[in-house]
Amino acid sequence: MNTKKYFLAFFVAVVSSVLAVIVYSNIVEPEKEVRYVHESSVPVANVNLPQSNGQLPDLTYASEKSVHAVVHVKTVSRGQSYGGSGNPLFDYFFGPGSGYNREPAPVMGAGSGVILTTDGYIVTNNHVIDGAEQIEVVLNDKRTFTAKLVGTDPNSDIALLKIDAKNLPYLSYGDSDGIKVGEWVLAVGNPFNLTSTVTAGIVSAKARSINIIANGRQNYGIESFIQTDAAVNPGNSGGALVNQRGELVGINTAIASRTGSYSGYSFAVPVSIAKKVVADLMEYGEVQRALLGVSILDVSKESLAQFDLEPMEKMEGVLVGGVSENGGAAEAGIRKADIILSVDGDKVNSVPQLQERVSRHRPGEVVNIMVLRDGKKKTFNVTLRNIRGTTGILTRSSDDLTLGATLKELSDKEKYRLGIRYGIQVESLSEGSLQNSGIKEGYIITKANKIAIESVEDFKEVVKSVEIGDGLFLTGIYPNGRVAYYAINIHE
Repeated sequence: MNTKKYFLAFFVAVVSSVLAVIVYSNIVEPEKEVRYVHESSVPVANVNLPQSNGQLPDLTYASEKSVHAVVHVKTVSRGQSYGGSGNPLFDYFFGPGSGYNREPAPVMGAGSGVILTTDGYIVTNNHVIDGAEQIEVVLNDKRTFTAKLVGTDPNSDIALLKIDAKNLPYLSYGDSDGIKVGEWVLAVGNPFNLTSTVTAGIVSAKARSINIIANGRQNYGIESFIQTDAAVNPGNSGGALVNQRGELVGINTAIASRTGSYSGYSFAVPVSIAKKVVADLMEYGEVQRALLGVSILDVSKESLAQFDLEPMEKMEGVLVGGVSENGGAAEAGIRKADIILSVDGDKVNSVPQLQERVSRHRPGEVVNIMVLRDGKKKTFNVTLRNIRGTTGILTRSSDDLTLGATLKELSDKEKYRLGIRYGIQVESLSEGSLQNSGIKEGYIITKANKIAIESVEDFKEVVKSVEIGDGLFLTGIYPNGRVAYYAINIHE
């Protein structure tokens, strides 16, 4: 009897357990099933990175704001003249100055520009308008204006134009220091003579030097380009590089290409340089170039060894290769082989960075320079100087534009006798650049920097476009028929 009772109890317990499992599975949790786990469609963002929701930035606002402030710049310049009568046999026996010069064909050029003010100040590249006799600006709404050249700065490849217009759309300056590598930017210009065209890319690098300005510029060329991968083609020169807020952060200047068309790299003058150049041209008509008074080179294993300096654990700063005897740096106490670490607290780790920082200042201003010397950091307050070694502002008066000469225009009879179509004559000389270069009274200037000179005003305009410290090349002839060429240093 006991055995039967135990067996019956065991059987009831087993059946009850099975029924309990069946009831729980079908009633308490009827919806549970096996699923594959998928990640959320919202990406996980790192703490220090902004969330993008997996989408590209919206650049429509920046595009709409910038296209109307970018203009098309058309130029007409005079081509190279033959310099002879047009008859090679005649020139062989009688000389190239014995007949009329063949009239050169006009050369057309094009580029872009950026409107900076509502009343028509426009910034572009110097190489866009270099040598132009006529400059025309076409707005995005198709209106056309004749532009006046306010001034140029070949050392930064910036020029300033002015048109007679009101209530124009314009771009505000942005912060080129604040843009970061990898940040999205837009390039706006007029490639291939089209209307305003927008391309997008990212900032690939900053403070780039590609040696297109420095060569032949007496070491005053400033290159600290913003490099981007935005498509820039011929005609984009002088156009805008803008950030996502539609602010101007650079002036598109060059491309790195073997074909002459876009192939992945483009370069823009940062607005930190351009806005100072523009301000100088507006106020003085001349760029006030401030100099530290040092020669500099990048810090490297080789440069440190050249100056018998110990290898650095961290390569930083800019090496002082030499100090001008009467320059601001020497006066402040900076020495050869010092390593400049910062300017006004901003670190500099390359020659372009140092040049760009100093270029923001004018002669007479004081900058704080930190250097590394014998393993110790030292600071110096340097008063910047101009190219003449003084702290004053440089301007050119009307007399300066004739370079110490009294000039007169030739009569048609005189031109006919000399076999020339244009030219002005040096009537008398006083102390100045022309006399110092060896020019004699009576010399007839036919060209200045390859530009034909038909009047005294033409000559003044060419001289005005040459920055103090740069060269002026003259072509001309003496009354006896002797052709002569002179290179003039405007520094004198």
